[in-house]
Amino acid sequence: MKGTKLSLGFSYVRRAPYQALAVVSVMAVSFFIISLLGVLMYGSEQVLKYFESQPQIIAFLKEDAKGGDVDALEQKLRSDGRVKELKRVSKEEAFELYKSDTSDNPLLAQFVSPTSFPASLEFSTYELTAANELIKELQSSDVVDNVGFTASVGSQNEPESVIGRIRNVTTGIRVTGIVSALVLTVTSFIVLLVIMSLRVSMRRSEIESMNLIGASSWFIRAPVLVEAIVYSTLGAFLGWLSASVVLLYSSPRIFTFTNPINVIPREPQTLLTLLAILLGIQLISSVVIAVVGAWIAVSRHIRFQR
Repeated sequence: MKGTKLSLGFSYVRRAPYQALAVVSVMAVSFFIISLLGVLMYGSEQVLKYFESQPQIIAFLKEDAKGGDVDALEQKLRSDGRVKELKRVSKEEAFELYKSDTSDNPLLAQFVSPTSFPASLEFSTYELTAANELIKELQSSDVVDNVGFTASVGSQNEPESVIGRIRNVTTGIRVTGIVSALVLTVTSFIVLLVIMSLRVSMRRSEIESMNLIGASSWFIRAPVLVEAIVYSTLGAFLGWLSASVVLLYSSPRIFTFTNPINVIPREPQTLLTLLAILLGIQLISSVVIAVVGAWIAVSRHIRFQR
């Protein structure tokens, strides 16, 4: 009986190749765009993580700061869960960094000495939201002269502004991607529902005959569900496959353009895992769309018959 339902469902697909092509094409285009949007949202998350860890907080130490107090502050920062990659820079190291940065104009280094540069503690944070809190805490320290932030361009409120801008852009990408994916999913569902309603209407006499001979509701619905699942899963797979080909073909240019930010995984295994997760999500979504759409189409027809 099960084989009969499946074979009947596939026979429905073969009977209407043009309608099948129409719904599969719409589904494929929708899931192609959804796949790219999924990769874009993944990339925006990687961009946010990169900028969260890159800006450096530099705590310039006072000239008269005692070594024990500086050690205590360093130890406190190292044990702070918000702090990442702390480094202590002496006056001599700061001078060497200055000479390296001004190597194209050696005369500049002749007018300064190591005593001209303050010692400092430099570190980044795991999350940008922690940067402003740490800056305020360091400004109240007795051994810190002033605090710099490499993402800051001027005012003390700038770190907070930088954090807000990056998060707003990332949030905007996420919201846009989710809304666009929902719109495309609803569009695919409506197209599938219209096609399946048309297909059910064309088989009205066949369904009526099944009702007369006492066929169960499931026996009537099953072939239609199979047909809808074939349409939707085939469209989802083709859309995912097209997006994967485009992504893999474009990946060398993406790596070059976005370096050093890994907006997509550089390791082939990780990239394939990401694509496999996208495929799984899309196949599940396509089956849900197919089942709901076909069920509604058949239910409406059976209800009207009664």
